[in-house]
Amino acid sequence: MNEKHRTRVSKRLSRHLRHDPAGLGLTLAPGGWVPVADLLAALTRNRMPVSRAELDEVVALCAKQRFSFDETGTLIRANQGHSAAVDLELPDASPPEILYHGTATRFLPAIWSEGLRPMKRHAVHLSPSRETAVKVGTRHGKPVVLTVAAAEMAEQGYVFQVSDNGVWLTAAVPAEFLATEFPATEFRAAEFGTAGFGTAEFGTAEFGTAEFGRAGFGTVGLGAAQFRDGEE
Repeated sequence: MNEKHRTRVSKRLSRHLRHDPAGLGLTLAPGGWVPVADLLAALTRNRMPVSRAELDEVVALCAKQRFSFDETGTLIRANQGHSAAVDLELPDASPPEILYHGTATRFLPAIWSEGLRPMKRHAVHLSPSRETAVKVGTRHGKPVVLTVAAAEMAEQGYVFQVSDNGVWLTAAVPAEFLATEFPATEFRAAEFGTAGFGTAEFGTAEFGTAEFGRAGFGTVGLGAAQFRDGEE
């Protein structure tokens, strides 16, 4: 199977194992599991025949390890990222002191106002490495990395799980547990200085110096409808 075809199959799996199982006539069992035999039969019925060997290849070579088999090899699931109603049955876990979230700079006003929210997904996705977070942010525009005080959140009662592919999940992250890390050192001067953060993007009247703090940062016309959580 060439890379182009693997990518096509992977995207189809993501669609139906995360978001639209009914589109293939499938039902997600608790844990998000689907019988491999049912999945392969459904793909064949929908004009995308995939052999078991090819499915094994897609799962094994997926760089982000989006899918996994159970210990018997007869069930498959997406590891995280679901919008379909399902309980992944992941155990609670104690997070490291700091986790990371990659996003784009244009989403910062809404984030400072509302924190990180799962939007259409079940949970906010957090990365254990800054490098992964940078890659996620790059897919959405000019990247910015947010640090999450995960251990402090856990101490205050927030619950975390970790998926089979190492993505940390939590219901939401309030803004007070967030801080920014910028991938490029020149970003602060370019984006937050007078020249870079003036009328071209936000307008001087709407984004004056007095509003630069977190309290006012969320008032700049970038509401929740425009914010989308990055995908790990």
